[in-house]
Amino acid sequence: METLQSADPNSALTQTQAALLAYVRKLTLVPSTCRQADVEALRDEGATDEEIHATVQVASYFNYINRVADALGVDIEPEMKETTE
Repeated sequence: METLQSADPNSALTQTQAALLAYVRKLTLVPSTCRQADVEALRDEGATDEEIHATVQVASYFNYINRVADALGVDIEPEMKETTE
């Protein structure tokens, strides 16, 4: 778990997982730059279409929910603050 929370969690991931994680970062930070070539590159790294689809769905959902919460000024629930501090 510590490795996954570090600045470079790739040592705990397979090559395919690392590629999917890199794509999630791109999808989160610069979504307008995502292209079909990115999907092809994920396939080249061994990701299945199902894994790619699930990864995009989950990342997009969390990005959406976080943006909605930020836009509405929603604060972290009090019990969540205690566990993150």
